[in-house]
Amino acid sequence: MNSQIDWQRRETASTARESAVSPMGATWRTIRGYIFWSYERGSLHYDIMVTLILLFVFISPHLINFKDKPVERIPHLTGVVVVPGAKGELIYQIQASAVDTGAGGDVRRQLEKIIEPISGAVSITNVETVKDVSGHTQSYKVWVEKE
Repeated sequence: MNSQIDWQRRETASTARESAVSPMGATWRTIRGYIFWSYERGSLHYDIMVTLILLFVFISPHLINFKDKPVERIPHLTGVVVVPGAKGELIYQIQASAVDTGAGGDVRRQLEKIIEPISGAVSITNVETVKDVSGHTQSYKVWVEKE
């Protein structure tokens, strides 16, 4: 009754290796594989990692406030027409009813307040008053450049 173990046989060697690895060790090996991205493309674990990344990308904006929303600007309620100029500047045509010229009001500053919510920080380079046949101011043409 001499029973010797043949360590070269496949069943015996694999059984000995499997019993040496604890379930917790296998779990940590799997987690380490996820962290170091060591799984081959097309394997189950690779597909799980890609799925988790896609879930984060598409679901996290709904759950996490990244504070990356643009600043809400309320545009002026008047009709403003914007036309590109010949030199790359923008030309705004603003109705005269939107500007208060009485009581020493600064027309240029009021025009800036109307244009700023539409196109952000700009500098006015030229202002031209458009009048009707009777000489009443109908609108203002304002040339601006982005700052």
